[in-house]
Amino acid sequence: MLIDTHCHLDGLDLSPYEGRLDLALDAAVNAGVKQLVSISVDLDSLPSILEFTNREGVYASAGVHPLHTKGLLKDEKELLEFAQHEKVIAIGETGLDYHYESDKKIHQAQRDSFALHLSIAGSLDLPVIVHTREARVDTIELLKEYGNIESGGVLHCFTESYEMAKQALDENYLISISGIVTFKNAQELRDVVKKIPLDRLLVETDAPYLAPIPFRGKKNEPKYVAEVAQFVADIKGVRYEALLETTANNFYGHFKRASALNTLKLIG
Repeated sequence: MLIDTHCHLDGLDLSPYEGRLDLALDAAVNAGVKQLVSISVDLDSLPSILEFTNREGVYASAGVHPLHTKGLLKDEKELLEFAQHEKVIAIGETGLDYHYESDKKIHQAQRDSFALHLSIAGSLDLPVIVHTREARVDTIELLKEYGNIESGGVLHCFTESYEMAKQALDENYLISISGIVTFKNAQELRDVVKKIPLDRLLVETDAPYLAPIPFRGKKNEPKYVAEVAQFVADIKGVRYEALLETTANNFYGHFKRASALNTLKLIG
């Protein structure tokens, strides 16, 4: 089963689809996509993201992105309320991003928010969707200190080292690969993907960002996850169908609220 495990439906460019999200999702269905997860980056937009889950095959996460500095998570009450929704299958997107922020006070605020997300997810037995960039040591330290190794999570849109990947695998985290892996300058990432066991991988678009080759430069969308999956299958030397079967099993093993019976269907 082909699953886009990380996209932002509220950010898609719908101009090719008459402004209609249902047609964009129909295009994904025609590309073989059976399920997707629409990711939250702040709690203000979460109610609209939850509306997307009224369509079969669409799930959501609940959390605050580390670069959302005007509203980093400081209190657990609101997040806990959103997390009760039956279609919320993960906590996040949370984590650390030191690439765009050099202020040490903001780094600390990110760490505090990340730790709170990890604690909440652990208490709910939900996986955590983690964004990490140029914060390898702190990310792993917080996973170990505040994470729940039973529920684990995902390092999404992974671009870091194999050493970091291995440390995350040891904490029961999956590694999710985006269209970046297809870029010409991503040989180091391709080498990392070769080393990561197939039963610990996921694929994603991170749409509307990071469209894979041959669509680089265009707005990304969920249907392009098929390109990512094929590229990863080629790197791993496995059949496309085997890649889909294994990554789907990986997904359901961590995202326990998701059901393989709940799939996207054409409606447009």
